[in-house]
Amino acid sequence: MFQDTEIGAMTAGGPPFGYPPHSKYEKLISLAKQVPPATTVVIHPCDESSLRGPCAAAELGIIKPILVGPVAKITAVAKQYGIEVARYELVDVPHSDAAAAKGVELIHQGKGELLMKGSLHTDELMRAVTSGTTGLRTARPISHVFIMDVPTHAETLFITDAAINIFPDLEVKRDIVQNAIDLYTQIGLGTPRVAILSAVEMVTPKIPSTIDAAALCKMSDRGQITGGVLDGPLAFDNAVSPQAAEIKGIKSPVAGRAQILVVPDLEAGNMLAKNLTFLSNADAAGIVLGARVPVVLTSRADSVRSRMASCGVAVLYAHARRTNAPLPAA
Repeated sequence: MFQDTEIGAMTAGGPPFGYPPHSKYEKLISLAKQVPPATTVVIHPCDESSLRGPCAAAELGIIKPILVGPVAKITAVAKQYGIEVARYELVDVPHSDAAAAKGVELIHQGKGELLMKGSLHTDELMRAVTSGTTGLRTARPISHVFIMDVPTHAETLFITDAAINIFPDLEVKRDIVQNAIDLYTQIGLGTPRVAILSAVEMVTPKIPSTIDAAALCKMSDRGQITGGVLDGPLAFDNAVSPQAAEIKGIKSPVAGRAQILVVPDLEAGNMLAKNLTFLSNADAAGIVLGARVPVVLTSRADSVRSRMASCGVAVLYAHARRTNAPLPAA
């Protein structure tokens, strides 16, 4: 089984950006290449990045794409940027809303295992996914996980929820945590260390997120959350930095070594993920969990590499759900 701690060995005093770019993503993509490709319904891939990403993943044998959108526009983009699409199934619809609706319909018909966002707005896709009548909801609330490859950090960091649930209450946070743990374990990364983040590491009624963090940890103790090792509240520094945790005198298996970071609300999570992206040169793959199928949800500004990594994570998760088979070691 692949363990993130095997990637690199930079010491505390080593140079910044001491881990090879994309090294963690390459491990995930390598794992995904060892399982059967998943048929992936790609919604409105009508610009270069959103079309090249799934096509590149298909060339690696990770996915089998079905491209849903205005075919004339898709083929024009393909011709402009030299992307081969003739070998893939294309489904013609007039615009992005229709593409989202058709994509969800194809999932209901059993023609795809994954959904992937193209160049449409997130709310357009998620409106179709979350529709009470025709959508893909299940009993568990939907949540989003960023899978971050940060060049200065040894671990792959999962950040949740930074895209779907704006101000989740305790019950929704429980499901957000469980969704992330299930993803982490089922794609073959082992048992995760989960930090419930707040502004401070002490429980105080003045900061409600610290109360939620303490409650989530007790819920884990009582078996209401399973599969991970939780601690919180933890501030960001003492969640990811062993030195910060030591200075604060925090002794736990999670402090300084967290792999899943659970943020108090969407604003905090979105800012954290984007800070890592734009100030630390991190890559951010993204996946939505809790729907009938995994949804690859990337930003329109994401790189092809991030889109491929998102595909890889979603394919590994779909494979685990399909077969309950152990994933191959990297």
